[in-house]
Amino acid sequence: MAGKTLYDKLFDDHLVRKNDDGSALIYIDRQVLHEVTSPQAFEGLRIANRKPWRLDANIATPDHNVPTTERSGGVTEIVDPVSRIQVTTLDDNCDEFGIVEFKMNDQRQGIVHVMAPEQGAILPGVTAVCGDSHTATLGALGALAHGVGTSEVEHVLATQCLITKKMRNMLVRVDGELGLGVTPKDVVLHVIGVIGTAGGTGFAIEFGGDVFRNMSMEGRMTVCNMAIEAGARVGLVAVDQITVDYVEGRPFAPKGAHWDAAVASWQRLVSDSDAEFDETVIVNGAEIEPQVTWGTSPEMVVGISDQVPNPANEADQVKVDGINRALEYMGLAADQNITDIKLDRVFIGSCTNSRIEDLRDAAKVVEGRQVADTIIQALVVPGSGLVKEQAEAEGLDKIFVAAGLEWREPGCSMCLAMNPDKLGAGEHCASTSNRNFEGRQGFGGRTHLVSPAMAAAAAVTGHFIDVRELISQ
Repeated sequence: MAGKTLYDKLFDDHLVRKNDDGSALIYIDRQVLHEVTSPQAFEGLRIANRKPWRLDANIATPDHNVPTTERSGGVTEIVDPVSRIQVTTLDDNCDEFGIVEFKMNDQRQGIVHVMAPEQGAILPGVTAVCGDSHTATLGALGALAHGVGTSEVEHVLATQCLITKKMRNMLVRVDGELGLGVTPKDVVLHVIGVIGTAGGTGFAIEFGGDVFRNMSMEGRMTVCNMAIEAGARVGLVAVDQITVDYVEGRPFAPKGAHWDAAVASWQRLVSDSDAEFDETVIVNGAEIEPQVTWGTSPEMVVGISDQVPNPANEADQVKVDGINRALEYMGLAADQNITDIKLDRVFIGSCTNSRIEDLRDAAKVVEGRQVADTIIQALVVPGSGLVKEQAEAEGLDKIFVAAGLEWREPGCSMCLAMNPDKLGAGEHCASTSNRNFEGRQGFGGRTHLVSPAMAAAAAVTGHFIDVRELISQ
C-alpha cells in the first residue's frame, strides 16, 4: 500500500464518519470569525436556541470593514453605517456568546489570516475554517484550513464539525534557487500562470521542493494564501523546523511538556516518500522573474521583462475573447511593454502581503527615494497591530513616511472595496493583494498584482519597473 500525502493524513485524522453519498463529516479544531460572514451564523444559533459547542475553539477579530485611518474614537466613529453595524454586531455577538475577540482598538486586532497564526491559534496538524476563502493561508503551518460559507460558520459553531468532500492531491514542486528580487509572491503568481485559475480545482495543493523548503513561514503563507487563485480550496506546506520555530512561544501555543509532546507529534506531518499524488506540476525556480498581472484574472500574469499578450497570437477563441475583454477593461494595448504601464495608486498590504517580512522588503526599496509625483496615493497597511508595532520598532514607518507613503492602521484596506480605501474608475493600482477581477478594489478600478518589492518600486517610479534595477544599485 502506498504511503499517505500530508492532506490525506490531516483529513483522516479528523474524520468523524463517511457518508454513503461520498461526503464526510470532519472535526474542526479552530474557527476564526470576522464581521462579514458571522452575523447570520450567530442569529441562526439564537433562532435555534443553540450555543457554541466549544467556546475556546473560536477566535474573532474585525478586519474587512475597519477604517485604516486614525480610529481612537472607536467603533461609533466608523463613518459608513453598514460597516459600523457589522463591526458593532461582531462585538455584541462575541460578548453575548463568550467568544474571545480582539476588537478594533485591541493591539492584537488584524486581518484574520494574519492574526490567527500570529497568536498561535493555528497549530500544525489542526483543521481550521473561517468564512473567508483565503483561510487557505493557514495551510502554511501544516494545517488543513479552508474557507466556508455563512451556513457552515453556523454549523461549525453549533457542532464543531463540517460536512465536506475529500479532495484530490496535487503536488506543486518548485526546485532550484530563486534569483535576486524574486519573492514568494512572484513564485505563486508564476505557478498560477502555469496551471491557470482552474488548474487546482478539486485539489488540495501541497507546495514542495527546494524553494518552499527554504522559504520563510511568512513566504509560505503568501503562497498558500493564493492557492485559492489557482482554483484550489487548500494549500499546504509540510511541517519542518521552520514551522516549529515560528509557532514556539506564541500565546495559544502549547507550553512545557505539552510543547514537547506536540513537536514530537508534528514530525509525521509530511507526505510519505512513497505517497502518490493525482497530479504533479514541476517548476524551475531559477527561471522565475518578478511578476505582474496585466489582466482581470491572476492567471493573466507575465514577467516584468515581457509584454501584454496579443490576442492575434492565440488560436483558442475563448482565450482570444478573454484577452480582448481584459485589454479593454484594463485600458492596455496588445504587445505593450509591462514597464510602460503607468500607475495611479499603490497598495502594500492584505492577507497576502502585510506581514513584517513584506514591509521590510518594501522599505528596502523606497528608503532614500520619493514617491513619484504622478502617484495619487501609496498606502502601507500592516496586517495586525502587532505587525505595526514591530515595524515601528524597526523604524520602517519612518522610512515609508519619509518617502511619501501613507502609514496606516491594520485591516483589509484596499484589498477589496468594503471600506473607505478604494480605487477610482479607470485608476491603475500596483497591489500586493490576491485578486484583480473587475471592480475588486473599487468600481472601474484596474488592479495589477505584484510583490511588495515590486509595488514599492512602482511607487517611486510611477510605472512598473524591474525591482532588480533598484535593489542592485
